[in-house]
Amino acid sequence: MAIDGLEKIVGGHALFAGLGDAFLSTVSGCAKNVRFAAGDYLFHEGDDAAALYLIREGHVGLEIAAAGHGRMTFQSAGPQSVVGLSWLVPPYRWTYDARAVKDVRAIALDATCLRRKCDADPALGYEVMKRFMPTIVERLHNTRLQMLDVYGTPS
Repeated sequence: MAIDGLEKIVGGHALFAGLGDAFLSTVSGCAKNVRFAAGDYLFHEGDDAAALYLIREGHVGLEIAAAGHGRMTFQSAGPQSVVGLSWLVPPYRWTYDARAVKDVRAIALDATCLRRKCDADPALGYEVMKRFMPTIVERLHNTRLQMLDVYGTPS
């Protein structure tokens, strides 16, 4: 089976590299190309987690509002990164903001579409979860390191 341009782009992203052609075709059916200018928000905390983003070019700052400190970037994501993990966990709402720091080209995957396809095909769902877990674990680890940096080690 020949893959089209969008499938090639999705399959070329680190998250889905090596995914079988049938699964790749299924996942790509939820995908579209998107662009964000520097300063544009991909999404806002509290909104529906309607998509996830495979970053192709540019950089995205993940931000939270910190009492007494205003907006703070707690992590950044560049090419070959994934932005938006809240699509995986009910109630499917963003828990932070994501803003383009530099112009961004990305693939947006419709979260409802992808969840539906994963539910219908447990093998696909398992494959998708295996691919997202390292990103989730890495983000938790990075958050722990940032907390140690901010609060120091206990005496």
